[in-house]
Amino acid sequence: ASATSEIATALQTVLGRVARAASAPRPTKLPVRLVAVSKTKPMSAIMEAYDAGHRHFGENYVQEMEEKSPQSPADIKWHFIGHLQSNKVKKLLSSKNLWMIETVDSEKLAKEIDKQVSKIVTDSKALSPPQTPHFEVPLRVLVQVNTSNEDAKSGIEPSQCTDLVSYIVKNCPNLKFSGLMTIGRLSGDPTPDFELLAKCKDEVCAKLSIP
Repeated sequence: ASATSEIATALQTVLGRVARAASAPRPTKLPVRLVAVSKTKPMSAIMEAYDAGHRHFGENYVQEMEEKSPQSPADIKWHFIGHLQSNKVKKLLSSKNLWMIETVDSEKLAKEIDKQVSKIVTDSKALSPPQTPHFEVPLRVLVQVNTSNEDAKSGIEPSQCTDLVSYIVKNCPNLKFSGLMTIGRLSGDPTPDFELLAKCKDEVCAKLSIP
């Protein structure tokens, strides 16, 4: 089989597993989205998945986003899923078709993203003729929580999660809080990590009156 058919077949297999898992009893019936992690993969492989119908892709490195985004079709939706330093925010926001930043883990980072998005909006309006930013505003963000308490992982402590979400909602008008994110432990059973994330979600929703 060709590489193209292998990627398309693998994608359909994973989507089938996701659909079966999503159909099982769960607290909410919100849609489940698969983000294909494309870090270190060439644009040709990404386009094979794209041609098979996939649109959401995740990148870990700002430099790769910078290189790949100009080559991508207009309807690709890029998720940034790597650790983001405040001094790299401006460069990341220059990426075409940025759809979401999934790794906000501090007030400092949230404030910097909000500030840079605001500047891009202002600068775009000042052009002649006025233009719109190359991403949706407010920009979607997820708060990353370190539920496994591993030093090697980024993410805010679970006990501080609600305060960070509250800060974003109240002080960052150019950001749209869209949920929580965690990375389960690689060794052992990761179930407790996701159970803790669900608990964090309940606390956030209760404090901020999110349905």
